[in-house]
Amino acid sequence: MNLTLLAKPFLAKRVKEIEKYATDTERIQRSVLARLVTASKNTEWGFKHDYANIKNYEMFAKSVAVQDYETLKSYIERMRQGEKDILWKGRCKWFAKSSGTTNDKSKFIPVTNDGLKNVHYKGGFDVVANYITANPDSRMLSGKGLILGGSHAANYNLPGTLVGDLSAILIENCTPFVNMLRVPRKDIALLSDFEEKMDKIARATCNLNVTNLSGVPSWMMAVLKHMLEITGKNSVEELWPNLEVFFHGGVAFTPYREQYMQLIQKSDMKYMETYNASEGFFGIQNDLNDPAMLLLIDYDVFYEFIPFEDLESSNPRVLPLWDVEIGKNYAMLISTSCGLWRYMIGDTVRFTSKDPYKIVISGRTKHYINVFGEELMVDNAEKALQTVCAKTSAQVLEYTVAPVFMDKNAKCGHQWVIEFAKEPESVEQFAELLDNTLQHINSDYEAKRFKNKTMQQLEIVVARKDLFNDWLKAKGKLGGQHKVPRLSNSRQYIDELILMNR
Repeated sequence: MNLTLLAKPFLAKRVKEIEKYATDTERIQRSVLARLVTASKNTEWGFKHDYANIKNYEMFAKSVAVQDYETLKSYIERMRQGEKDILWKGRCKWFAKSSGTTNDKSKFIPVTNDGLKNVHYKGGFDVVANYITANPDSRMLSGKGLILGGSHAANYNLPGTLVGDLSAILIENCTPFVNMLRVPRKDIALLSDFEEKMDKIARATCNLNVTNLSGVPSWMMAVLKHMLEITGKNSVEELWPNLEVFFHGGVAFTPYREQYMQLIQKSDMKYMETYNASEGFFGIQNDLNDPAMLLLIDYDVFYEFIPFEDLESSNPRVLPLWDVEIGKNYAMLISTSCGLWRYMIGDTVRFTSKDPYKIVISGRTKHYINVFGEELMVDNAEKALQTVCAKTSAQVLEYTVAPVFMDKNAKCGHQWVIEFAKEPESVEQFAELLDNTLQHINSDYEAKRFKNKTMQQLEIVVARKDLFNDWLKAKGKLGGQHKVPRLSNSRQYIDELILMNR
């Protein structure tokens, strides 16, 4: 039975609804906010902020201040202890342990039943709907989907409540129909030891008809490479000839693209980016020829944005979606049915279109470098690496960047630790090309590099094999949705890595 063919009319109907995004943005988003506020008016948060009398966005913005994890932490902690009607109606049983940072302090993001249904799972459905509708020859649902997830554990030993990676929460709660199409078995998918999980996934799925992959590019690559090692195959399509698409997210795909083309040598293999985080599912790459992602505006998510230049302000401007401008960097705020209100999630985005609204993730509010006024964003680094790798035939596996602070001779700049999958013939030439490319991409960086007056040319430290994985493992962050911080204004991460590189 070709399930893909049977599902097409149902999926196409949803895609038609999404097409309304282009013409009805403000009405849709105002409706979402009204629904969220009404549903929460009898919660502790709702009483405190007079939700019963909030009639529109303007009143909401005046009543509720911008929040971060620290301001909501005490409410979330009470929810974890089993209290109900705190930030959202009812009792929350699931908490996603955020891995968006490598700090020792963990964040526990509430994942309510409404959030699962109207944010996270809705996102998964729309990914499939957009992909199959755009690819009429797809037979994706005729085989299995390898979904790479994390693990979970008991939450304060309270009955029926757990904490863990968002991916583990989604796997734990998915419907029997999804389980029928998903591999590996739940007992393997939820293993906490990533190396054990990787081996069991490889052995359990290598002989199945896998048509699609979902996961973080770095960890999925580790699984695929291990699978080729134990089977002796040269490429993934020798194992799975019907493989057609990889739904990826969590980290930028640019550093991994060339390596995936070597692992999966099918000329028609497709790669589709998704913007799903512990806090919600926000975007889908609905056009594979356009790297920008469609912002999903009819979920239980209301969006607001702070201009990047206002982030350090004590009274920053906050804009609703319909007031943003194309080409500018913004920190994103969300209000959701998981009980996050005007919550700064830590990502920065840039709009490429307003009809419909499409975004690229430009970085993190804490992961950029602006020590010398250079304002280097993650997307600057990714684009520069892509350009230089194409010119030198090098391949970058992992990297991180930090400032070299001014010495007694007033010398300063940036230091990169790069683990190459394929090292360039000349690291010195690679560094020079990378520095010049960054100047071409970023005018602030170019100004600070002018005649070496403020900043010197960047330095590259070549990382030994598996340095970044070893570093993550030492922190107990191997696998799942954990990722390496790309840019930092401090030297904490890079000094630890350089020490382990000796």
